[in-house]
Amino acid sequence: MLEKTSAIRSAVILTHPKLDDAVMEAEKIAIFLRERGIHEAHGLLYDEDLRSQIKAGKFDVLVALGGDGTMLRAGHLGGPCDIPILGINLGKFGFLTEVRRDQWREMLTKLLDGNYWLEHRMTLCAEHWRGEERLGTWEVLNEVVVSRGQYVRPVSLIAHVDHRYLTTYVADALIAATPTGSTAYAMAAGGPILPPELRNILIVPVAPHLSIEQAIVLAEGASVTITVKTDHDAVVCADGQNPVNMADGDRVEAHAGEHNVLFVRFQDPGYFYRNLTPHMNQNPSLGNHR
Repeated sequence: MLEKTSAIRSAVILTHPKLDDAVMEAEKIAIFLRERGIHEAHGLLYDEDLRSQIKAGKFDVLVALGGDGTMLRAGHLGGPCDIPILGINLGKFGFLTEVRRDQWREMLTKLLDGNYWLEHRMTLCAEHWRGEERLGTWEVLNEVVVSRGQYVRPVSLIAHVDHRYLTTYVADALIAATPTGSTAYAMAAGGPILPPELRNILIVPVAPHLSIEQAIVLAEGASVTITVKTDHDAVVCADGQNPVNMADGDRVEAHAGEHNVLFVRFQDPGYFYRNLTPHMNQNPSLGNHR
């Protein structure tokens, strides 16, 4: 989705706490911005003071230094505030980031000149219920996963779409993903790749046993409920955060979130397909950079 861009007068720079060189790079970016008259603040991703300022609407753009995990955390923070996020890749894969480490001076100049557009990424609102009690709520950019716990035994996962019974999976897990998440865990589990501008929920089973194997793309605006039936442990995990234990009969309800995550883009809107093949031909965990 394209929209008229706004002038950038203030920026916050957040860095991944485990990347040693990110702090030094953030300092360089801060100096670059200050020299151009931009009010800036910088610090670690989990700096509570900076997070409070972001939530209060103090900044025009959030610059995130790290990899895709950093972009997810920045999306959780910036999405509800409608603050655009520019990702500078200091990590391994960088599917969500826009700028390479050696490009940021050029791209920040474009940003300040207004030569960018905002891409709207759908989120999921995922809720954990036990009977009539809501135990947890997450704003999800990639996926919510309901899965078996530490025991290597599948669980029964009853899926409803728009409160109508769909099927029961006997599987290691069931993924409910956004189009953004279609290139993450859902893709690893054999799901299709969806273009980021869609607003559909993707359901993908993981290691289904005598169950439906195919992924299902739900209509825009649909909701999904996943109910656990098990005599051992199960968990729910949102965007790779710490898993939360689920009891027999617990359910996770997921529907389109109230907020979008806004990513700053400089390439034309066809970038997603152009970049798809290079991303598919590398696996950074194996050191295979091509």
